[in-house]
Amino acid sequence: MTVSAFRALHHGRAAGDPLVLPGPWDAASARVFADAGFPALATPSAGVAASLGYEDGSTPPDEMFAAVARIVRAVPVPVSADVEGGYGLAPDELVGRILDTGAVGCNLEDSEGHGTLKDPQRHADWLAEVRAAAGDALFINARVDTFLVGAGDPADAVARARLYVAAGADCVYPILAPNKMLPTLREGVEGPLNMAAGPARESVAELARLGATRITFGPGMQRYAMGTIGDLAAALRA
Repeated sequence: MTVSAFRALHHGRAAGDPLVLPGPWDAASARVFADAGFPALATPSAGVAASLGYEDGSTPPDEMFAAVARIVRAVPVPVSADVEGGYGLAPDELVGRILDTGAVGCNLEDSEGHGTLKDPQRHADWLAEVRAAAGDALFINARVDTFLVGAGDPADAVARARLYVAAGADCVYPILAPNKMLPTLREGVEGPLNMAAGPARESVAELARLGATRITFGPGMQRYAMGTIGDLAAALRA
């Protein structure tokens, strides 16, 4: 599937029918999700970091890009890659590194350092440079971290989202936005809206009902899998 087909998955969707993108953390988990019939996947940086033995936000860029490339090679469906804040790479180099993995999309977050929100206009200008470098070759999911490290003000989240869409983002992702905020965000933001769900049908169904366009899971699936393996290990030791 090309990036244009991946982009099309986000548009013209019926109410209550969001695009659900599981979050593989390695090639094996990616195969499981693809074999289950999902049309595309979205890697979580925290889940990949855990699989490589790093804390979230500490994965060396070369290892992250290599991990994404292994996931892409393992499946016949398109993959979007969480590349955190871009690793300090210039826009053209960042775009080149992402495209070299075979990924058709990326997450780019608007916080930095130890949980500090970036200036929204400065970040929007940077996103515009990424869009210019990528042209139409990359689906950009702009993460809005207002509810993660900011004050949780929905007006700030909407203002940031609008700036990022104007800068060329294909979708915005107000990570950890409470479900009750979704109608406000949906009303204030034009275009696809990504929300995070827990690894349960009920969580997905609630976000679908409230108007999410796209649903991802962050590291939730990797942590669920590790919890299940932990239970198995404990049972074997009993």
